[in-house]
Amino acid sequence: MKIPAPLWILAATVTLACNTSLAQKLSAPEAATVRAVDEGNAAAQSLLETIVNMNSGTFNIAGVSAVGKVLERELQGLGFKTTSINEEAVKRAPSLLAEHRGRRGGKRVLLIGHMDTVFEPTHPFQRLERNGNIITGPGVNDMKGGLVVMIAGLRALHGAGLLKDANISVFITADEEAAGETIESSRKDLIAAARNADVALSFEGVVVRDGLEYASTARRGSTQWKLHVKAKAAHSGSIFSKDTGDGAAFEMSRVLAQFHDTLREPNMTYSVGLALAGSQIKVQPDGNASVAGKGNIVPGEAMVIGDLRVLTPEQLTRVQEKMKAIATASLPGTQSALEFEQGYPPMAPTPGNIALLTELNGVNQSLGAPALQALDPMLRGAGDASFIAPFIDVLDGVGLAGEGSHTATENADLSRLPLQTKRTALLIHRLTRQSVRAR
Repeated sequence: MKIPAPLWILAATVTLACNTSLAQKLSAPEAATVRAVDEGNAAAQSLLETIVNMNSGTFNIAGVSAVGKVLERELQGLGFKTTSINEEAVKRAPSLLAEHRGRRGGKRVLLIGHMDTVFEPTHPFQRLERNGNIITGPGVNDMKGGLVVMIAGLRALHGAGLLKDANISVFITADEEAAGETIESSRKDLIAAARNADVALSFEGVVVRDGLEYASTARRGSTQWKLHVKAKAAHSGSIFSKDTGDGAAFEMSRVLAQFHDTLREPNMTYSVGLALAGSQIKVQPDGNASVAGKGNIVPGEAMVIGDLRVLTPEQLTRVQEKMKAIATASLPGTQSALEFEQGYPPMAPTPGNIALLTELNGVNQSLGAPALQALDPMLRGAGDASFIAPFIDVLDGVGLAGEGSHTATENADLSRLPLQTKRTALLIHRLTRQSVRAR
């Protein structure tokens, strides 16, 4: 079913309107879970410090693997059966799958996260530091803080005896920050886990803006595009002639100008990250590039690499067709070809995703906590939740609050850890007790 793009805007209104009907008092086991979170808060902070201080830059295979082993031991201690998923074929560390099979026939809940960061061992940003309740460190917000919310919530449920009958799976990828290629290979096991679940929670950090907290019922996808231009290299004095044509630089400029002037629409952005014209163009996987040329030579080739972000699959198809039509209308003596690389798909807003936010806010009301709002998808980048969204309902952004992701000022607020853990634990519990409805 096609969902109108503005649907995410309704999420906060619908959520707040439905809170009264979903609110319920804490049961005795739920109250025990809340107490267990408080009692385990120091241990949760200790776990966070441990894994933040272990470098797990995506390409540090040994470091990511070490973090995975720590998380694996934690989940095994809670009764989960764990599987280390070999990712050598895509040149990444192993991902981690953990499964807890209960007797109850409620919803099967999938919890997802990632253990890698953007900070490789050569980066100076390596250790957790604390200033009151504010901590800085690689991954404290994106997303080792979220992993600790997940683990601490499961610990509390285990302590209260609420795990034994629950059907819960955990999938923690090793390469969310730089997915191994091909995408089909590196995400096939995550997608398989989603196909065996009914709902999913993703533990990217909760967003705080002007004192309000936001989770995501929708995320835009990210697709890379490449423009290749071929032309006839010649002396500059012959440009625009019948024999030479207009050259690769003018053709590249024509395409980019038409993209700039004609493509814009809501919930979509497109950008140019690299543009080269000349000869002997070489682009390395890490983005380093080289080109040769002179002022008196008509360039014979050009290359542009850019980014396209959209909210729905339908929008992606529509914009790609527009871009292709522009590229094929080449200037005299030139030929343009546009290609798209499969990236992170869009996580479109759906009623099921919004319903999960409503469920979470029912928990918030039971706890006497403020409601979370639906985040504008323009304010969050692509993520692993998008790969599973076509198959199950997903709520993203239930991790630890903070800011500055991907920078050396990345931080998180430890004062929010207990509440975030409580509401996550109770949401998991309530979901596992619900009957399964056809999606």
